[in-house]
Amino acid sequence: MNNMIYNPSEIETKWRKWWEEKGTYKFNKNSNKPKFYNLVMFSYPSGNKLHIGHWYNYGPADTFARYKRLKGFNVFEPMGFDAFGLPAENYAIKHGIHPAISTRNNIEYMEKQLKAIGAMYDWDYEIDTSDPKYYKWTQWVFLKMYEMGLAYQKEAPVNWCPHCQTVLANEQVTADGECERCGTKVIKRNLKQWFFKITDYADRLLEGLERINWPEKTKIMQRNWIGRSEGAMIEFPVKDKDLKLTVFTTRPDTIFGVTYCVVAPEHSIVSKLTTDAQRNEVEKYINKTLTENEIERQSTEHEKTGVFTGSYAINPVNGEEIPIWISDYVIASYGTGMVMAVPAHDTRDFAFAKKFNLPIKIVIQPENVTIDSKSMSDAYTEPGIMINSGDFNGISSIDFKKRIVDYFEEKGIGKRHINYRLRDWLISRQRYWGAPIPIVHCPKCGTVPVPVDDLPVKLPENVDFNPKGKSPLASVPEFMNVKCPKCGGDAERDPDTMDTFVCSSWYYLRYPDPHIDDYPFNKEMVDKLLPVDQYIGGAEHATMHLLYARFVTKMLYDAGEIQFDEPFTNLFHQGTITRNGAKMSKSRGNVVNPDEFVEKYGSDTFRMYMMFMGSYEEGGDWDDKGINGIHRFLSRIYRLYKTYYFTEGKTKEESKSLKKRLHYTIKSVETDTERFSFNTSIARMMEFVNDAYDYVKKEINTEFLQNTLDKFLIVLSPYAPHLAEELWHFTGKESSIFDEEWPKYDEDILKEEKISLAVQINGKLRTTVEIDINSNESDVKELILKNERVLHYTTGKTIKKFIYIKGKIANIVVV
Repeated sequence: MNNMIYNPSEIETKWRKWWEEKGTYKFNKNSNKPKFYNLVMFSYPSGNKLHIGHWYNYGPADTFARYKRLKGFNVFEPMGFDAFGLPAENYAIKHGIHPAISTRNNIEYMEKQLKAIGAMYDWDYEIDTSDPKYYKWTQWVFLKMYEMGLAYQKEAPVNWCPHCQTVLANEQVTADGECERCGTKVIKRNLKQWFFKITDYADRLLEGLERINWPEKTKIMQRNWIGRSEGAMIEFPVKDKDLKLTVFTTRPDTIFGVTYCVVAPEHSIVSKLTTDAQRNEVEKYINKTLTENEIERQSTEHEKTGVFTGSYAINPVNGEEIPIWISDYVIASYGTGMVMAVPAHDTRDFAFAKKFNLPIKIVIQPENVTIDSKSMSDAYTEPGIMINSGDFNGISSIDFKKRIVDYFEEKGIGKRHINYRLRDWLISRQRYWGAPIPIVHCPKCGTVPVPVDDLPVKLPENVDFNPKGKSPLASVPEFMNVKCPKCGGDAERDPDTMDTFVCSSWYYLRYPDPHIDDYPFNKEMVDKLLPVDQYIGGAEHATMHLLYARFVTKMLYDAGEIQFDEPFTNLFHQGTITRNGAKMSKSRGNVVNPDEFVEKYGSDTFRMYMMFMGSYEEGGDWDDKGINGIHRFLSRIYRLYKTYYFTEGKTKEESKSLKKRLHYTIKSVETDTERFSFNTSIARMMEFVNDAYDYVKKEINTEFLQNTLDKFLIVLSPYAPHLAEELWHFTGKESSIFDEEWPKYDEDILKEEKISLAVQINGKLRTTVEIDINSNESDVKELILKNERVLHYTTGKTIKKFIYIKGKIANIVVV
C-alpha cells in the first residue's frame, strides 16, 4: 500500500481486530468513573440486513457514546435484537422458513454489519428477545401485572388486520385506519383478549413527563394520546325501562340544551334499548359499523349516519324526553360509549341534528347578541350567557359550569369526573412468533397463572404458523393440553402470544446482566446503571414503545422491584434520510445499501457523511457524490499526519492563530456534540484542517504541531474512530486513543483580538476600522461598506473591486 493513500478497508479491519483482542470496549462494571448508560432502540431482525435507517440511528449514537467516554464517563453501550413479532414472522412465511431459523440467521448477519460500524458495543451484554432465557422473564412481567391486578381478560371489539390475521393495539393503527405493518384497512372483531391496565397510570404518566428531558413534541404526543379531560358523569334515566344512560361530558354547562342522546352501535345496552319496531334497522346499522375502523368513525369529515333505537331518555334537570340514537361517531371503548348531544353548542352534534332534523336548543349566547337556531350555520362553542336554563338564566356559562356540577352532586344525578382518551393496552396476538401468555384455563379453577418456577412456557417448534384467523398454538395439542397448576386436573393453556411491545417494554433492565438466570434483572447492576442516561431512536415510537416502557417501569417501581419510575432521563429522536427528496423504499428504487458504500469508502466515511449531510434531528437527503467530499476530507487528514507530523521544524515560535483555531474547534465540537449537532462539529473540524495545512506550508515548530495534532485527533476520534486510532498509533502511542481524556480549551486564548485596519479608496487612505483579527473577508467587507466615511466616497458610484490583505489593508476601487 502507498503510505500516503488512505485505505480504510485495511485500516478498519486491523483496528476492529485490535480492539476486540485488547478488550478495549469491555464494560468495566467496577469502575469508579461516573456511569453513562447510552442506549439506542434495538433493531428488528425482520429483514436480513441493516438498512440505512439503522446506520443513521447507530453510527451517530456511537459517536456520542465515544465522546462521553473521552469526557471521563464509564459508558455502557449495549446492543441486542427485538426478535419477536409480526415483521419477523411475516419474513419467515414469505421465505418458507421457520421464524426461529430465519431470525437467528438474520441476527448473525446483522451482528457482522453492526461490528462493521466500529461501535463500542460490548457483545457480552447482547440480548435476543426470542431466546427462552429472555422471554421467560417477559412472561414474568405478565405475571407481575396479573399479581398487581393490572392484567385482565375480557371480550371486546378489537382492531383486526385481515391480512396479518391478528389483533392490533390502537397505537398500531395508522391515522388512515390501516395496519401500520402491511397497510391493510383495519376492521373490528369481538374477541376475548388480554389487556394491561395502563389507564390506571394515566395521571402518573402525565406527571412524569415534567421530570424528563424529552423533545417537547414527543411529550405533547403522549399528553394528547392520554387525553385527560375534566368534566362530569351524568345519569339519564330511560323512559319506561329499568335502564340508565351514563354519559361523560366536558360541557356540563350545556345540560339544558340536550336534545338527543347517542350510544355506540357496538355497546351491549343497544339491544335492550331497541324497540321491536326499530330492531331490523338497528341490526343492519350495527353490521355496517363493524366494517369501519375507529379512525374513520371519529373523523370530523366522516359522513354522519345513525339510527333511532325507539327509546327515549329523560333529561334529569328538566324532565324533557329526548330520543336515543346509535351512531358510529360514538365509540364503545371511549368514555362510557354514550354521549349527550347538544347540537347548538357542539359542531359534530350540530351536523348530526341538521341531517336527521333533530331539535337544536340554544342555551348559551354571546353577551348582548341574540342568536337564532334557525339561522345558525354551525354550533356556537364559545363562552357566553346562560339562557333556556331554568333558574340559571342570566349567569355566565363559565360560572355555571362550576355550579351545575355541584347541583348534580346535590341531586344525586351526576358527579365530577376525569376521563382519558387512553385505552388499556391490548396485548393478545393471534400469531405464533411471540412470547406465550403464561396462563392456564381450568374448567374447575378458572384462570390460573403459571407458577414462576414453571417458566418459560416455551413455544413449540412444529407448528403451522401461517395466519388462519386464530392463534396457531390452539392447533397444537401437546402445547395446549396441560395440568392445572392449582388442582392438577385437565386444563388448557392460553393460545395467544404477547404483543412484541411487551418484550421491548423492559429490555433496558436486562442489558446490565443478560445472563442472570434466577431473576429478570440484576438489581445491584440496575441500581448502579439505571435509569438510561441517553436514549436515541425514532419519533414514530412516541405513543407505543416509549409509553409502554414508562408504564412498565412505573409498575415495577410500585412492585418494589426497582428504585426509579422513569426509564429514560434524556431522549433524542434522529431524523429520516431521504434520497432525491423522497422517503427510501424498494418500490421507488431509491434504497441505499450501507454495505456497498462501507465497502467502497469505509465505515468512518459512511458514518461521517451521514452526520454531515444535515441536522441529525431532521435528517437529510442522500447524495452519492456528497460522500466523496467526506472521503477526501479524511484522506486530507491522513496525509496531514503522514506528511508533516514528524517533520523537523526550525522555529521555536508557536502559531497563535492555529492555537486559537484548535481551542475554538475543541470548544465548538464539544458544545455541538452535546446537542447532537454533528454536522456543525464536522464543519469546525474542516476549518481546523484547512488552517493546519496553511501552517505546515510555513516554518513550523515540531513540538507545537505534534501537540496540536494530538489534541485534534482526540476531537476527531468519536467521528472517525478507525482512522483516529490508526494515526494515534502512527504517532508513536501504544494505548488506545479512547483511553485518553477529551482536551480542554482555554477561554483566554479564545478572546478576540482587535486590530485597526487601513481602508483605501482608489489607492488613497480614507479611514481605519477596528476588526477582529480572525475575521474572514466577507465579514470585513460588510463592516467596511457600512462605514460612514466609506459611504461618503462610494455613494452613487460603482464598486468595481474589493481587495483585502488579511490583517493589513483593504482597498476599494470605485468608478
